[in-house]
Amino acid sequence: MDKTQLIQQLNDVRARALELVDSLGERALDVPYDPGINPPLWEMGHAAFFYEVFVFNLLDGAPSYDPSMDDLWDSFHVAHGDRWSRELFPGREATRQYFNTIYDRMQARIEREPLSEEARYLYRYAIAHQTMHLESMTWCRQTVGYPAPPWFGHQTPSAEPVESDDVTVPAGTYRIGMPADSPDYGGHDFSFDNEKPGFDLEMPAFRISRTLVRNSDFLRFVEAGGYENPDYWSFGGRTWLASHQQAPRHPLYWSQGDDGWYERLFDGWHRLSPDYPVTHVSYWEAEAWANWAGRRLPTEYEWEVAALGNVPDAPFRRFPWGDAMEAGCADLDGHLMAQLPVSALSKGDSPFGCRQMVGTAWEWTRNEFLPYDGFKVDMYPFMSTLQFGDHKVTKGGGCATASLLIRGTYRQAYAPGRRDVYTGFRTCAVDD
Repeated sequence: MDKTQLIQQLNDVRARALELVDSLGERALDVPYDPGINPPLWEMGHAAFFYEVFVFNLLDGAPSYDPSMDDLWDSFHVAHGDRWSRELFPGREATRQYFNTIYDRMQARIEREPLSEEARYLYRYAIAHQTMHLESMTWCRQTVGYPAPPWFGHQTPSAEPVESDDVTVPAGTYRIGMPADSPDYGGHDFSFDNEKPGFDLEMPAFRISRTLVRNSDFLRFVEAGGYENPDYWSFGGRTWLASHQQAPRHPLYWSQGDDGWYERLFDGWHRLSPDYPVTHVSYWEAEAWANWAGRRLPTEYEWEVAALGNVPDAPFRRFPWGDAMEAGCADLDGHLMAQLPVSALSKGDSPFGCRQMVGTAWEWTRNEFLPYDGFKVDMYPFMSTLQFGDHKVTKGGGCATASLLIRGTYRQAYAPGRRDVYTGFRTCAVDD
């Protein structure tokens, strides 16, 4: 990751953030309140503030662009609901000016200063943080029913043959996570604190589904009355159902019409595509479906082994297909938005033959989001620690995740009741 590549990434995320804001009219910037989203202008200002705090302040001791705004752009100082108070924040043009000024300074610093390992790491960290907000700005549009992002609409990949429902992963010693003390921590071994320190794990053999669960698979559960049958739901799942004013009876963006089932995609309703992956389901819904089907969700370790197959003393994979991101292997960057058959993209198959394990949908696993043994807090102390213990681990990234962010070792924490994000799942066979 040299200066040219860093600047390219910086400019790419800058352009995408501006497109997401500039493609909305002034009234559309005032999105309705929802606990799972943020106003687009706040997201833009917050991302610029992150560059200030974790690059200019840490490396240069530089003062803020506007110290009076520091608490308002800081997610740990401004209450979530206050982010909708437009009188507290600059308007579109002033926020764009702040955003572009910080990006210009970032590019100038990269060009001007020596590229130490610490600086390279901080640049990549701040750019990665920006991509997380590009993803959340995308699911914001889905949540409130806005038009799709400007880059959505690439041609849908075709369905491809799938040999069987499950693949068998043999017993063995497998490598999990990323190295903790790599001298290349800002380069090829860049990762977040919750992925470290990597370790070896003895894993018994298991069988895992080759593909994500399809809409047609999940529809059978819905039409069989699965949401109404408490036998399929754990205590947590039943509590989640009861927490709604009207208990869910199907995935969040589904609706039944006189002529069949439909799904909302941004601002339009479309017939439910049976071979596309089910998305926007909570952990509790995924768990209940697995119970109904006589299966189970994988552990995060089973998922990572099935996706990467890393073993000691062998070349390390960061992706199912190898050690570098490749075009045409995954549904990422908001181009397809999970609108593809679960059997598509065989080019991205894992060593064991699992498909779409990176991209398409964040996949629920059984694990609580907890630190690995030997965990050390990273330079951003809240990256992981606030989620430990009461979130579930999802893996693989989703259709709106940036290709420059994701890798097979990445661990994303989501509260088990969330279904506004692009979450889906695959399952494992239950041992006889």
